[in-house]
Amino acid sequence: MSKLKIAVQKSGRLSGKSLDLLRECGIKISNSNQKLMTVSSNFPIEILFLRDDDIPQYVEQNVADIGILGENEVWEKNRKVTTVRKLGFGNCRLSLAIPKEENYTDLTYFNHKKIATTYPNILRDFCTKKQLEVEIEEIGGSVEIAPGIGLANCIFDIVSTGSTLLMNGLKEVQTVAQSEAVLIKTPELSEEKQAILTQLLFRIQAVMYSKENKYILLNAPNNAVKQIISLLPGMKSPTVLPLAEEGWSSIHSVIKEDKFWEIIDQLQDLGAQGILIIPIEKMIT
Repeated sequence: MSKLKIAVQKSGRLSGKSLDLLRECGIKISNSNQKLMTVSSNFPIEILFLRDDDIPQYVEQNVADIGILGENEVWEKNRKVTTVRKLGFGNCRLSLAIPKEENYTDLTYFNHKKIATTYPNILRDFCTKKQLEVEIEEIGGSVEIAPGIGLANCIFDIVSTGSTLLMNGLKEVQTVAQSEAVLIKTPELSEEKQAILTQLLFRIQAVMYSKENKYILLNAPNNAVKQIISLLPGMKSPTVLPLAEEGWSSIHSVIKEDKFWEIIDQLQDLGAQGILIIPIEKMIT
């Protein structure tokens, strides 16, 4: 049977979370810190460990069938690959940053400035659309030190918390794009490997749904059940069970965690008690 070859980042901010996702999908992966390739023992998948900026090329050339990497690298390399789905981790933004003592008003600040970046293509496209005339200084790493050593006036780089910018005397002034981890595939995937990918996507969806949703249980007076159900639609319909105490019911449902905090006061006002929020390991819709 064919094995689906998946490229993941060998090291860096997405490496651990990419492997965690596969493990949460029930895929057994051996300890692979020093390996360039490993094979799962219980799923037809072969994992290649690569530099993240090499993954689009390997997937385009069919060396790897699919890959997990940041959207920013997909945009920058502009290879002939298909983005299959977003994965909900590795969130960051691509932003322009300048020395913190500089006065910033609007994008015209960047006209005729030298900007250091590892993402010249994304930056070039942005500046062209905004009709900015800039000089792009492409460097391989440690972009944030460029203004301090006189290599550039400002930088364009990925930002997560912004702490690295602050440590290097910079401030973020313009977000250009939001990025997260995505799964990409080669345009020439065989029918057999597409079937394996479909199985993998099913598992990924179950894992992602479980992270986005929580199982909620609560006790409520019978005269408030209809109103509470309207707040907790669940996957199809909440489960309502009578309690031993007359006039009360137990309501079981599924809710997005962030929505719970929006309606908690309404639930309590309707008399809900004993509210439990429980993590879901897997969720299949």
